[in-house]
Amino acid sequence: MSNLPKLSKLLQNQSFESVRPCMQDLFTYAENVARIENVIAVVSDLKNGTSRIFPGKLGAIFGISGYEKENSIWEKAILNLMTADEREEKYLSELRFFNFLRHIPVRLRSDYYMVSKLSMKTTADERINLIHRMYYIHATDSDVVTHALCLYGRIQPFDFVGKSVIVNSITGIHEEITSARDASILSKREQQVLRLIDSGKTSAEIAAVLSISKNTV
Repeated sequence: MSNLPKLSKLLQNQSFESVRPCMQDLFTYAENVARIENVIAVVSDLKNGTSRIFPGKLGAIFGISGYEKENSIWEKAILNLMTADEREEKYLSELRFFNFLRHIPVRLRSDYYMVSKLSMKTTADERINLIHRMYYIHATDSDVVTHALCLYGRIQPFDFVGKSVIVNSITGIHEEITSARDASILSKREQQVLRLIDSGKTSAEIAAVLSISKNTV
């Protein structure tokens, strides 16, 4: 079973009501990184369910030079360049990373990003190995993730064992993401909430069923 639906719900069913992120600064940053580092940069707006893509020079190799917008938090044209197994591994790694961040203090979450090894198919039908850097961007002093920033490039800052690692950008210390974290990805209460969302209930209805506040939902 794919981890994509689970990850999508966790990212898009957050409480965005009081969050007012500054989009333009992030777009400018992504555009400049794509130009300077020759990477493909993707900014996903989790609140509005859209993405902006900055293909850069590297995008031409994969035939996505004109790919700039997506009405989804998932960069589908880029994901389709990977094998199904690699896409699933990517979703699972991001789910584990999201869970990792939830279990550390809010003030420390911006210190971390994730790095993964993957490959994508070029227009010449060749597979090229890439490094995927992924950042969850939180609202100021909040546990709400407002955006995700993905950078796909041929830059390899360091070698590492395994498929994906979490990196502390302050200390440089990194650790492999493993299945040991999976058991705590969703608490029993969170699983209850997601099941009720699946059944079509509103936040107010879920709050009443579970005897909790709407904000908790």
